[in-house]
Amino acid sequence: MKIVQVSAIDSTMYGLLGELNKQTVEQGHELICVCSDGPRVPKLKALGYQVETINIDRSIKPLSNMKSIYQMYKLFKKEKPDIVHVHTPIAALLGRIAAKIAKVPNIIYTAHGFYFHENMSRLKYKLFYNIEKYAARFFTDYLFTQSEEDGQLAIADNFLPKERITIISNGVDVNKKFNPLYIDNKKLEDLKSEFDIQPNDKVITFIGRLVEEKGIFDLLEAFDQINSTNIKLLVVGEASSSERDQYTKTKLSEFKNKNVIFTGYRKDIPEILTLTDIYCLPSYREGMPRSIIEAMAMECAIVATNIRGSREEVDHGKNGYLVNLKDPLELSEVLFNLTNKEEILEHFKLEARKKAKNLYDENKVVNVQLKIFDKC
Repeated sequence: MKIVQVSAIDSTMYGLLGELNKQTVEQGHELICVCSDGPRVPKLKALGYQVETINIDRSIKPLSNMKSIYQMYKLFKKEKPDIVHVHTPIAALLGRIAAKIAKVPNIIYTAHGFYFHENMSRLKYKLFYNIEKYAARFFTDYLFTQSEEDGQLAIADNFLPKERITIISNGVDVNKKFNPLYIDNKKLEDLKSEFDIQPNDKVITFIGRLVEEKGIFDLLEAFDQINSTNIKLLVVGEASSSERDQYTKTKLSEFKNKNVIFTGYRKDIPEILTLTDIYCLPSYREGMPRSIIEAMAMECAIVATNIRGSREEVDHGKNGYLVNLKDPLELSEVLFNLTNKEEILEHFKLEARKKAKNLYDENKVVNVQLKIFDKC
């Protein structure tokens, strides 16, 4: 069977879809990866994948979008795939249109988080809701959702017949990569030295794109209100030049604190999470955040906003706390109190690992998708 995977950027194809791509090939299927050109394309090719680079903008740009549709249409007509599987909002819409015109027999869309969400204006919500609903009805054969909320909404509102909607969840490698048992102690000691983490310090960590919608400024404002010398905040990630809200870079410079450590982009995420007591994601919009799952798997307590996806992963009062959106004061109080309640903190950490292992094993998520591929 010939399967085409489509995403807007190469990092999604290499990272988020990495295990799915790997097991697709191991199952004997022919794989074609379609994404915009980028630094991870050579890595994808080194894995032996056929990679077709087509520029796919991540925003609505009619001329560019039409060109992307046409180029994908030509590719699909040439390759005649059995399945086109699309990801990320704009690429998913353009890819489905191209696949439909090319008469691809099976078009699958994974909603990593519907673009519409409860914190949008009513008008904006309705616009994107209708786009998602009618794109599902007219251009989609199978719909995968990562979050339970998205899946149940799609079923209740008849995006597709129920049997063509599957809630696949999200997952990580909880057995090896994100498992505290496999962490190198020497690397941990080196990190403690690099970040000047002392034996009695508590560590709060944020990992993600440094953009406003991730709640990074709410977190930094909250941390400014915590008056403690033995609590450190690790901010992992960077404000890429391709991101829309570029003022982030300037605004971040306002938060100068010896206990706030901006690490930049890092590859040693499992090790950083091992040092972490509380993982904090005060995001405004998520689908089914992978970073929370990674942190849970590494025995971190979680503090996150009460939004779709995050509230599915965080059991309030059991493995962490959910806080209100855009409320630095509440966030500050919750973080400070949790760092000072050792027994509760340790209980949350163990419960987080337990839930990640039971519900968010990447192999289970991939197997669900491969079984549906086999039915096509």
